[in-house]
Amino acid sequence: MAEAVEVNRARLLEGLPHGFLGRRGGVSTGEVAGLNVGLGSGDEPAAVAENRCRAAAAVLPGAPLVSVYQVHSPDCVVLGADMWRDADRPHADALVTDRPGVLIGVVTADCAPVLLADREAGIVGAAHAGWKGAVGGVTDSTIAQMISLGAQRARIVAAVGPCIARHSYEVDEAFRDRFLAENGVNARFFVEGRERHWQFDLELYVAARLEAAGIAGVERLGLDTYSAPERFYSYRRATHRAEPAYGRQISLIAVG
Repeated sequence: MAEAVEVNRARLLEGLPHGFLGRRGGVSTGEVAGLNVGLGSGDEPAAVAENRCRAAAAVLPGAPLVSVYQVHSPDCVVLGADMWRDADRPHADALVTDRPGVLIGVVTADCAPVLLADREAGIVGAAHAGWKGAVGGVTDSTIAQMISLGAQRARIVAAVGPCIARHSYEVDEAFRDRFLAENGVNARFFVEGRERHWQFDLELYVAARLEAAGIAGVERLGLDTYSAPERFYSYRRATHRAEPAYGRQISLIAVG
């Protein structure tokens, strides 16, 4: 029997079509075995296409799936009529929409996926927050674009999905210094590790950025991509294992 697609859901987004997916339930093989949805992963295009269809069907059957061409930026776009084909994806790391019945999504492989919603306004967002995009303000840009469509900051809730956890994310002093230069209070997201190295809490940092934006609520799922190879893809794990390729998982949301 084929393995079912695993969908991790957030309490704050309950009732909305959404899900943080992993690698279970797909058709890809080899190093990227499972539900690899990365269009640029080097996987067989037919397998990626099938996996993306399975992912969408697990969250909102029959809905089209729209994503962006991610570049580790702070940029967010509003879903437009010219974005429906994969070849037309704009370069950005977040997107928002008020169109019912359309799944929007971001792919990750250690970076933090963030799903946001203002239920009352019928507006949702999805953001890819790697460390560059996170410190650059990708979540702030996503909230701003949602507000431009009619959302209200005090009604927006957000959930941070599977990403690399602090105990799995070693960084050097230069990395830490970038965050301290942005704001000295960022020291709280780092725990001292081996000599001249630190453990960075990406999930907590992203959640703190969301909370500082003044939205109604933030939820952290607490799922580590690095330490669960049977459930999630991880760029850092693949690098440490000298694997030739790595897959990407997807996080999806739609207006209810």
